[in-house]
Amino acid sequence: MLAPRKIDGNEIYFTTNTSSNKIKQYLVNKKACVYFYKRGKFKYQGVSVIGEMQVCTDQPTKDEIWRLGDKMFYKQGVTDPDYCVLKFRGMTAEYYCDFKTRTIEL
Repeated sequence: MLAPRKIDGNEIYFTTNTSSNKIKQYLVNKKACVYFYKRGKFKYQGVSVIGEMQVCTDQPTKDEIWRLGDKMFYKQGVTDPDYCVLKFRGMTAEYYCDFKTRTIEL
């Protein structure tokens, strides 16, 4: 899976291969977790976002998230059947910093 393509509020969009095992799993169970972190010299910060993942294969969503360089991974371009978009909708987040955690409702 590639880095997030779009972040809009509590929705995060990714791209991946339709044929991947993760897609099969998300079609059966939408529960998902996304983790972001920043490691500095003296401080580590992380956030674990818990929510649901939606598999988007509709052309308008694929068109919106597509980038020119994606042709390298998807030879047939934006209409490649092995190209899909994952739309993650976060519901809660757990922020970690300085050995402390804080839960946030989104």
